[in-house]
Amino acid sequence: MAEAAPGTEDPSTLRLTIVGCAPAYALRPGHAASCYLVESRDEGILLDMGQGAFATLGAYREPLTLRAVVVSHLHPDHMIDLVPLRHYLRYGLDRPRSVALHGPAQLRARIGALMGEAGFLDDLPGHDLKPGTIELGALRVEARPVTHALNSFGFRVTRAEAPEEAPGLVYSGDCGRPEDILVLVRPGDTMLCEASWGSSETVAEEAAHLTARQAAEVARDGGAARLVLTHILDAHDPEGAAVLARTVFAGIVELATPGLVVDLG
Repeated sequence: MAEAAPGTEDPSTLRLTIVGCAPAYALRPGHAASCYLVESRDEGILLDMGQGAFATLGAYREPLTLRAVVVSHLHPDHMIDLVPLRHYLRYGLDRPRSVALHGPAQLRARIGALMGEAGFLDDLPGHDLKPGTIELGALRVEARPVTHALNSFGFRVTRAEAPEEAPGLVYSGDCGRPEDILVLVRPGDTMLCEASWGSSETVAEEAAHLTARQAAEVARDGGAARLVLTHILDAHDPEGAAVLARTVFAGIVELATPGLVVDLG
């Protein structure tokens, strides 16, 4: 598996790599579900780890070198590949190793119930997410609740030594209400935002996901510099979603694709 070369990165750089961006199902061979690698200096964290993410991650970073995995919510397309990660850490190395895991309450219980082993994720020590800030080495993660499933979170990631106003990455997780994400956005940020409903102008009553227009409105109103649309159902026209977003938001608009790298400054 690929391993980042320590010390080769500009210490002032924050970088996003799209490991996986498919929604609850992936129709395209080789596409993994939600998994986003954020790196600064020689440290890296994952935001979410959906199906197919573990096998794909090796192209970008050796999993053992991760500082932490941070999970936004309890749906399988955002966390199920914690299972192969745990197996790798337990059985795939010269001795058992660990990587920190931070996620919603009930994450460990849910995976443990699936695997029939209450302590299944004990090799990934960490704590339940709460609103607030987590310091993860060279990275700082701000977590805020969002409207989706039980105990869902969105995140803002910055370099730990950077001032609060420095540009960062805002990740929506899955979210049905734009205002939940807007509170995280600062001027100059890059928004990695789900737009499951794509170019649709109809918002589902249950407010479980966003449209591309809603994502673009948040980017515009928050003063973001860049919008990366992700988690779009193929049936909801990803290319059309990007076109629509550009009519609303004057900054850079991109579609998340596997392997896309964004330097966040």
